[in-house]
Amino acid sequence: MVSGSADPSLASAYGRLLALLADSPHVDVFLDQIVRVAAEVVAPAVACGLTVRGDGGAMTVASSGDLAAQGDEIQYGADEGPCLAALRQGQVVEVTDLRDDRRWRGYREHALRLGILSSLSLPVTVDRETVGALNLYATQPHAFGDTAHRHALAFTEQASVALTVILRQTDQALLHQQLTDAMASRSVIDQALGVIMGQQRCTATEAFTLLRQASQNRNRKLRDVAAEIITQVTGESPQRAPGFVTPRHHA
Repeated sequence: MVSGSADPSLASAYGRLLALLADSPHVDVFLDQIVRVAAEVVAPAVACGLTVRGDGGAMTVASSGDLAAQGDEIQYGADEGPCLAALRQGQVVEVTDLRDDRRWRGYREHALRLGILSSLSLPVTVDRETVGALNLYATQPHAFGDTAHRHALAFTEQASVALTVILRQTDQALLHQQLTDAMASRSVIDQALGVIMGQQRCTATEAFTLLRQASQNRNRKLRDVAAEIITQVTGESPQRAPGFVTPRHHA
């Protein structure tokens, strides 16, 4: 049993992860549940995103809300930020008050506009390799105290173990395709945001809001609306996303 799992909320979260493993879900479903459960367990996180390392760079494969999705996207555009630092360094990275934090200037200004004031990014490991980062965002400073830290560390450890099991049990060809599909959705959205920014002369945050509104008004998935925008502008379907980097297995 992992440290801190005696806490009722953590025990419940771990039970949900085990149930997902027993049901052998599509990996997209599993990743989506990880971020949603994390956002519930690690209070007072407003949203959670899961960044995964791909052969073309880092991408978000699941998020529990717009704040996490946009917070992650800002970092990819700036090529810096807490989640990328956690992914690259394999260490927990905390922002206690972004207003006073002078790291990652390219990320800071845009994140503050979103209302992000503190965050906690934790590396996700498989077979001792860092394959991703779990990113928790809050709209208040100093949001992640000792209890939140313990919950976040314990849950991330649990999620890493569960993800390792899925990676080992799932057919590698199918798994690679599922993860690539998840990353493809993010790639299509990224491309559409670029189109909207160019057409509307707006920021990435404003472009994301416009895309989300179009998705809701048409009652269609965000990825489908994004693909339609790209096709209308270029006359071609969105380009294929880079694949997921499968962890090497250690003896």
